[in-house]
Amino acid sequence: MQRTFGAIIIGDEILSGKRQDKHLAKLIEVLGNHRLSLSYAHYVGDEPERIIATLRQTMASDHIVFSFGGIGATPDDYTRQCAAAALGVDLYRHPDAVAEIEARFGAAAYPNRVLMAEFPFGSTIIPNPFNRIAAFSCGDHHFLPGFPEMAWPMMSWVLETKYASLFHQTPFAEEIILVERAGESDLLDAMNHIVKHYPTTKLSSLPQFLTTAAGGRLIELSIRGDPVAVPAAMVDMKQRIHSLGFDFRVK
Repeated sequence: MQRTFGAIIIGDEILSGKRQDKHLAKLIEVLGNHRLSLSYAHYVGDEPERIIATLRQTMASDHIVFSFGGIGATPDDYTRQCAAAALGVDLYRHPDAVAEIEARFGAAAYPNRVLMAEFPFGSTIIPNPFNRIAAFSCGDHHFLPGFPEMAWPMMSWVLETKYASLFHQTPFAEEIILVERAGESDLLDAMNHIVKHYPTTKLSSLPQFLTTAAGGRLIELSIRGDPVAVPAAMVDMKQRIHSLGFDFRVK
């Protein structure tokens, strides 16, 4: 059975627009390179109650979740504490994380830098090749820093270390056509037919409004999923579009 992947992206700076999130696109890209896909993403501000509620929801599942942001030790970082609260455990100084910080900073690890080694009890560490300040995992939930230069190598390490057995296990195909002059309402019956009769595929309709000879309308229609079913579904769709009197071309 295919595992479900989710993302949690934490920080007021994202929701206020002070910073643009880059993690979502990168996670989608990295998962796609291994023929895996992201099922959902949550954006959450620096609100402990909301972070805890979100984590309790995702931790009640068997999903693989990457959380980005809020694992520092400043007063506006809540993720470590919220993860512990969601699990119903205390924070403690993880000895492996302490060792990494001491190796990097020596005596300067104390009294403040070592606070970043406090993780929910039962955590395992995620090594940080950038500055040796580890992140942490709680089961299939992986808590990463907000800085891309740290988070992305750590994300790849988690995937390659813990989930390599999932790579390229799901057969996949995709076919795309561009339908000219049609509105989505014109193709609705045809799309519903495909969804009903080809359940191992997913259909996506992306309309565009253009000032062209195509009448200002263009629909990018994709069918993806089971490599056996996708070609048959697309042939069926093309026949139905043709019978409706619309032109299309393969993308």
